[in-house]
Amino acid sequence: MSNFQAGVLAGALRFAFGLPGPLRRLIAGNPIYLDGQYLHPEAQLLLKLAHLSGTDWRTKTASESRLDLELSSKLVSGPKITGVGSRDLTIGEFAGRLYTPRLLPTGSPLLIFYHGGGWVTGGLETHDNLCRFLAKEAGVRVLAADYRLAPEHPFPAAVEDAAEVLRYAIAKAEDLGIDANRIALGGDSAGGNLAAVTAHNAEVDIAFLLLFYPGVDASVRRRSREIFGNGFFLTDEKMDWFLDQYSAGGQDRHDPRLSIMLAEDLSNLPPTYIATAGYDPLRDEGEAFAERLAAEGVPVVLRRHEGLFHGFANVLGVGGIFREAVSEAVGALRTGLALANSAQDVAETA
Repeated sequence: MSNFQAGVLAGALRFAFGLPGPLRRLIAGNPIYLDGQYLHPEAQLLLKLAHLSGTDWRTKTASESRLDLELSSKLVSGPKITGVGSRDLTIGEFAGRLYTPRLLPTGSPLLIFYHGGGWVTGGLETHDNLCRFLAKEAGVRVLAADYRLAPEHPFPAAVEDAAEVLRYAIAKAEDLGIDANRIALGGDSAGGNLAAVTAHNAEVDIAFLLLFYPGVDASVRRRSREIFGNGFFLTDEKMDWFLDQYSAGGQDRHDPRLSIMLAEDLSNLPPTYIATAGYDPLRDEGEAFAERLAAEGVPVVLRRHEGLFHGFANVLGVGGIFREAVSEAVGALRTGLALANSAQDVAETA
């Protein structure tokens, strides 16, 4: 599909979301109610339009799946967010990108953001607008990295690359304009997995952890995999396929570098914000992770966005409910970094 065709589809989506409520409901179909919650009307409309346009994220080859995600991100991410500059970088053998809000002074905190996509798809472009949004709204620099993908580079390649990004940020702190003592890690889905694993294994203190619907336990199938495994963007079949590509057919699924829930001790993790989606196959493992952190004394806030589906953080261009959910996470990030800054200031004056 050409950029022109993608632009036409994106315009059609925005037009559909601008229709009166009764017309949007007519297109979306009858309300869907599962597990004590309604699928949000905006989420239902988007899923219906994706199905009608043939842009569902189906299980295909790795290259086809990558193209699917690139297309869907173009359709829903919205116009490029202004007021944020970007600079492309080289981090080891892969690309990175630094986002800097206009007029932000040097010495700011940094959010390292690892993109989602099942360790197989996704990249700098698919998450460009999300990173711009996080940088602008949180008032921080954001460093994104294009880590190696499976199946060409299976586990633990992505884990190794994620750790390299953190080492790079610390070593290049002056060039990046950041305070190396105030680094937060974040990510969505597989990127949330990498952020949590990197924080757990880090040799430095991480200021904050920002996780959107993370994959944290590949060793067991929880109830949400059964309830929401078909029809809500990320399917049960797709999740199994991703794990097969990444973990060499399943032999590594009990490794804590993949299933962080299986780590013996998680008490070293920083204050954490976890956003889950009500209609997400990964919902229950993300929420179990939050419970585990709380039990081990980690300050954690869990926010379930009822009625939304996996991937909502990238849907900034259509429907207000998706942007509202990401904005809430931004507020948590700002608060977490402010508290980390205060703690750092106290430590420096002690």
